Amino acid sequence: MRLPTVLPALLVLLFVSQSRLPALSADETKPPLADTADVVKVFILAGQSNMEGAGAIAANPQHNEGRGSLEYVAEHQPESAIGRWRDAQGDWRERDDVWIHYLDRKGHLRPGYGARPDRIGPELGFGTVVGDHFAAPVLLIKLAWGGKSLAVDFRPPSAGGDGPGAYYKELIERTRHVLAHLDQELPELAGKQVELVGIGWHQGWNDRINQAFNDAYTTNLAHLIRDLRRDLNAPQLPFVIAETGMSGRDEKHPRALSLMRAQAAVAELDEFRGNVAFVGTRDFFRPANESPSGQAYHWNSNAETYYLIGEGMGQAMLTLLK
Repeated sequence: MRLPTVLPALLVLLFVSQSRLPALSADETKPPLADTADVVKVFILAGQSNMEGAGAIAANPQHNEGRGSLEYVAEHQPESAIGRWRDAQGDWRERDDVWIHYLDRKGHLRPGYGARPDRIGPELGFGTVVGDHFAAPVLLIKLAWGGKSLAVDFRPPSAGGDGPGAYYKELIERTRHVLAHLDQELPELAGKQVELVGIGWHQGWNDRINQAFNDAYTTNLAHLIRDLRRDLNAPQLPFVIAETGMSGRDEKHPRALSLMRAQAAVAELDEFRGNVAFVGTRDFFRPANESPSGQAYHWNSNAETYYLIGEGMGQAMLTLLK
């Protein structure tokens, strides 16, 4: 069931590689498949703990009166994007046109697909935007693990060194498995064509805290984009980068600032203009006194923040797709 009101769109994606991994067969770029019920539009959402998501769903009245939780925002802003996720009885809705496959959890998109079932990540806002945009069913393949760097764990093959990283390979293997066994993984989608549409990336903390990783971030992320596109036979596959802006506009740490500049710089490379987007996130930060926690590196567990990040990524994705 679609939520009341239409929100803009987004999404995400991530897949194969080369080097020590088998590549997909070479082929010409294919035109988009029709936006119909017979096609599943697939996005991959990848990254580390902030793609997993720490946004609290339930309000804790003992902590800032529950501010910043999904429940609090829905109750106090019933006409907002988050508010429309609740029905008249106060229960959370789920969408019957958007599915999510997140490691060992899968089903219709609803609150509860964050790092734990009591949390959300960017997938809720992202899925709302792309779900409202497409007539076709949408599948989000979410592949995220906490504490992982691009320089080592997600290291792309063309970056050299000791790549590809273990979690780069994990991304590829898990994505291939889901797409090859969709009938078994999500029986409701059995028999439909599958189209990989875009990649969403929210990662950076573990490269931000290491100067060498930080210095190489733009280069490594550019390699990641190229490698994924090459091995997916999708030279212009849209790629959206969400900024690692967890302390908002007040951030002063030199490595934090340089990492955000490195992320933004990727979208400015000539080869990526018009097919890679950078989404600034610092304005989505909410201070600890308006949030469920004071854990700044996890956006203070603020569910509104995670929703807005996903929504922004979705809108950026739709812009690329146009």
